[in-house]
Amino acid sequence: MAFSRPVRRWLLPNVALLAALTVWGVLRYPHLPDRIPQHIGTDGVDAWTAPSIGNAFALVFVYLGATVVLTACAELTLRVTPEAELPKEAAPFGNGLVRASLNRPRTRTSALRTARALLVLNACTGVSLGVGCAVLWRSTADPHVSGWLFAAMVVPLLAGTAGTVLAAVRDRRTPVN
Repeated sequence: MAFSRPVRRWLLPNVALLAALTVWGVLRYPHLPDRIPQHIGTDGVDAWTAPSIGNAFALVFVYLGATVVLTACAELTLRVTPEAELPKEAAPFGNGLVRASLNRPRTRTSALRTARALLVLNACTGVSLGVGCAVLWRSTADPHVSGWLFAAMVVPLLAGTAGTVLAAVRDRRTPVN
């Protein structure tokens, strides 16, 4: 499946971030200690595991999966016929019930805005997971984790989510002619 031009353009930062995380992980992997964090709680690392490929690259794999899912959602958003372009006869029940239940973008512009917001959310997810990788790939098995870790992981996710919500709200406020 070939991606549309807007998706390809906005996907590039995500692919670059995924490649950077992968290269960083490959370079760090031989230098990992005998145990790496498996879980980080409020008091720091509270569970450890052996540094296998699956354990060491878990966050990279999660980001890869998120990239696949959100890219597919962005592409599908652009391929759906916007509500403004549907013929008036498209609602077989005559009262617009089908139109309202499909939750399709109102216009091509709002579809593009939503697709971009999804790919920006994905990039924010990658930044957040990159912060987690910094802890996961430390050269010592130190249970202490800085207090800024939680904020550094949550703030990018909140920013990406806020952008996606704003795109959706703006779409719902866009009049259909």
